[in-house]
Amino acid sequence: MVEFFVAYGWIFWLGLILLFLTIEMFTLDFTFLMIGIGSVGGLLSSLVGAPWFVQVLLAAVVSTLLIFTLRPPLLRRLRRNADPVQSNIAALIGLGGAVVAAMSLDGGQVKLVNGETWTAKLSPTIEAQELGLGERVVVVEIEGATALVVPEERTTQ
Repeated sequence: MVEFFVAYGWIFWLGLILLFLTIEMFTLDFTFLMIGIGSVGGLLSSLVGAPWFVQVLLAAVVSTLLIFTLRPPLLRRLRRNADPVQSNIAALIGLGGAVVAAMSLDGGQVKLVNGETWTAKLSPTIEAQELGLGERVVVVEIEGATALVVPEERTTQ
């Protein structure tokens, strides 16, 4: 078995490189790219006839060095122009709105300033028992498809 790996190790390394580059295309995190480049070190050492343990050690060392030296600046450069706008649930936290269906501890509805109407409940952290139509609220949390809200004046404290 060892003789087979020594003789045809380059096929093993080539397969690993292709596998790691394929995984990298799906993750886009540069980790598997660095491991793939490290595997090129294993491939090159295989081509010069190094023993299998040297090939594996060289691939591991090169991969580790690349992950800790080259990957961080690449990630910073990639994320430098990232869109700072929040989306999904994070964009709803702190958003104001108005009560459109009378709200009690059991629930009601609010229309947020972004135009969406949400099923809402009063946050358990406040003492209020109900809110009337038109009262201003602020979203403090999202639980599933329900917004937990507090009256607007309580958020300015």
